[in-house]
Amino acid sequence: MQTELSKTLGVEHAVFGFTPFPAVAAAISRAGGFGVLGAVRYTAPDELKRDLDWIEAHVDGKPYGLDVVMPARKVEGVTEADVEAMIPEGHRQFVRDTLAKYGVPELAEGEASGWRITGWMEQVARNQLDVAFDYPIRLLANALGSPPADVVARAHEHDVLVAALAGSARHAVKHQQAGIDIVVAQGYEAGGHTGDIASMVLTPEVVDAVDPLPVLAAGGIGSGRQVAAALALGAQGVWMGSIWLTTTEAELPSPKLIAKLLAAGSGDTVRSRALTGKPARQLRTEWTDAWDSADGPGTLPMPLQGLLVADAVSRIQKYEVEPLLGTPVGQIVGRMTSERSVQAVFDDLTRGFEEAVDRINRIAGRSGQ
Repeated sequence: MQTELSKTLGVEHAVFGFTPFPAVAAAISRAGGFGVLGAVRYTAPDELKRDLDWIEAHVDGKPYGLDVVMPARKVEGVTEADVEAMIPEGHRQFVRDTLAKYGVPELAEGEASGWRITGWMEQVARNQLDVAFDYPIRLLANALGSPPADVVARAHEHDVLVAALAGSARHAVKHQQAGIDIVVAQGYEAGGHTGDIASMVLTPEVVDAVDPLPVLAAGGIGSGRQVAAALALGAQGVWMGSIWLTTTEAELPSPKLIAKLLAAGSGDTVRSRALTGKPARQLRTEWTDAWDSADGPGTLPMPLQGLLVADAVSRIQKYEVEPLLGTPVGQIVGRMTSERSVQAVFDDLTRGFEEAVDRINRIAGRSGQ
């Protein structure tokens, strides 16, 4: 599954795997793909340094990258405390009432939330980059549009390619104009923040719009047949995230959450603003239903919503309150029916890819060539 882009980056397969877990990122690269570590959860530079050190020691010299979340524009002088002060008391009460309804215990006195989204505040992301550029990362990806121009320039100075996610051809063209090297065309089926256009439509639109920039197809991809389809649509690789959540190397904290993922079908996700304030595909739960209900107060814009629910999400996860327990995940969750190693996923991808290519060759009368 090689393309011009995968050859440029020195990887065997044009499979780019996004994950918040260092062990998964390293395993993806060792298996011949390109592991991309999500940095949004790292609020302290030392934590990121620790995990990049671990990846360096376990990646067997294979290339890998980092995914940050930073806006192209910022508001000067705004602190996390300033943002917290903007959250209405009515929304805070709604959180308290919902948690009380399901009997969710409080965190222990002095215990901080383990789920904060300060990684989406620009200065935190910049601190992450100060650490990351001391490592031989080959790719910097940004999930909130094009990163600031000085970040793109800094990455290029370090010989690091820059990728940005796009949910429309219009967004992709803006990335191209901003000097981005790779566009990730993320379809509606994807987990996490995603737009309104499905992958089958979006991928060729973006490929045509930004030619000759390489494009990665994302959203609902979890089999070799789908990788073959993405390349047939003009992509130079695929960007996969959800499929790694149920790998044995992943570090999901909750056995109940893993069980919910394994049992879920492709129709058991919802695009909701409940988690961050922007539409993000995730497991549908009674928590998302509460926020999306007409009886609720409505969600707040990013980053207010994420700060509002941070402690609640930590409590739900820690105490494994099953009706409320969820995670960002794409519609491919319906194919995630067993725990497998990252290598087993790659074995399935390559086998399925070869079968799909052989099938098309037979249809085209090229069998045996």
